Amino acid sequence: MIEITFLGTISGIPTKERNHPAIVLEYYSWRKHTLLFDCGEGTQRQMMIAGISYMDIDKIFITHWHADHFAGLIPLLSTLNVEKRKRKLEIYAPQAKKFVKRILSLGYFPLRYEVKAINIPFKGKKMKKILEEKEFEIYSIPVCHTVPAVAYVFKEKDKWNIDLKKLKELGLKRGRWLKKIKEKGYAIVNGRKVRIEEIANLAKGIKVVYSGDTKPCKTIEIASKDADLLIHDATFFEEEKSKKTGHSDIIKACEIAKKANVKFLVLTHISRRYSEKIREIEKVAKEHFKNSVIAYDFMKIRIDKKGIKIVK
Repeated sequence: MIEITFLGTISGIPTKERNHPAIVLEYYSWRKHTLLFDCGEGTQRQMMIAGISYMDIDKIFITHWHADHFAGLIPLLSTLNVEKRKRKLEIYAPQAKKFVKRILSLGYFPLRYEVKAINIPFKGKKMKKILEEKEFEIYSIPVCHTVPAVAYVFKEKDKWNIDLKKLKELGLKRGRWLKKIKEKGYAIVNGRKVRIEEIANLAKGIKVVYSGDTKPCKTIEIASKDADLLIHDATFFEEEKSKKTGHSDIIKACEIAKKANVKFLVLTHISRRYSEKIREIEKVAKEHFKNSVIAYDFMKIRIDKKGIKIVK
């Protein structure tokens, strides 16, 4: 199961209702993984309000180095130090080593834990795997912004679930060989080679894409192919405004979701100029892509076997 909490959903300048960009993805399996995507000003306070411990953060992924997407790192790193964090913290980003070094050189900033900066490629049109865990992988792909920027893809690994009915039909019994067949894709049982597809069903893993700041571009469409959830930049309502910036508009984001066969679309990074037009914008979005919503601070989305649901 995955829970995604939107801590900030505004672009540029915050309002009383909307904070700078930050998203927490919590993945629940044999243990909980807490991943932070972008870290705008005030992120640690937003986490406290949302009931998410900043001490649980495993890794941080910054899409680009505009202040509204990273300024919250400075106080967050300090707070983790004061709270006696000891385990290593990894920060992934384009030019990560350059900018993390600068952040750590500000003021008196001694840390009792290791901060490892990991550079992410920001040129080209291909996805690259940047992290692999036992049950999921994370990819990055360059996007079209005014500075080096990337989108991130969280992909839960596909899983084979043993079908007891199929076992019975083949006259096979459960045993240690089932672990081997999951690892290698086949096993020799009673002198016969048994392939995993003969006795198991493949469950596709959950896929979540976060665009960060970007103009409409082909790389997002590629990364979002058949995604369960696409979180896309929708800074502007009017298309002509988005053409002049490194951002997207509502309709173009919906078109990308449709082309990529996305199941659910969340539009975020909304300009403050539309604070009084959110319902109108969402109505237009749904006309172009039915399964879409405008994000709001502290919105929580749950994705599991039952599907996608807004729970808060």
